[in-house]
Amino acid sequence: MTTKFISAICFLALLITFNTQAQDKTKRIGNKPRYGSSNSSFSIIKGQQVGIKMNAGRKPVQLLSLNFGVDIHGTDSVKFKVNVYEFAGEQPGENLAKQPIIAVMPKGKNHLDVDLSKFNITAKGDILVSIEFLNNQNGVSPSFSIGLFNGGTWRFEGTEWKKMPVAGVDFNVLVKKLK
Repeated sequence: MTTKFISAICFLALLITFNTQAQDKTKRIGNKPRYGSSNSSFSIIKGQQVGIKMNAGRKPVQLLSLNFGVDIHGTDSVKFKVNVYEFAGEQPGENLAKQPIIAVMPKGKNHLDVDLSKFNITAKGDILVSIEFLNNQNGVSPSFSIGLFNGGTWRFEGTEWKKMPVAGVDFNVLVKKLK
């Protein structure tokens, strides 16, 4: 084989690798993950939700994983459901998660990653990503890592969404850009 032929094959292999990597572009949206003492606690009441508003961008993306830090005070783990809502005007609208996404927060201090890739959730524009408590648990309270002045935390209590404006829980989502 000639040197030119080998060089051409190497160039083509490099080009194919570059195109594959460019098509599989990922990024994190939401609040940056923090580790430390700043946290916010919520009572565990069935149906209550805690989440943040995120901008998924102008072009469609696939949600791959939800990430957040939590410290469970108590003796039991906490079962929850992940919801992803379109943002319609000033309030969350339709849930984009068509299948239940159930996960568990183990007791103690944890940094959780919830796999969303198998649920094929696509979004664009503003979305609200929340966790919903699936049962009442007295004596157990999760403390989420938070940041100040980062968009606030949204809570669903009873029948309506309310925004806590100053501190936002550090939820973030890994997304993959779609063509």
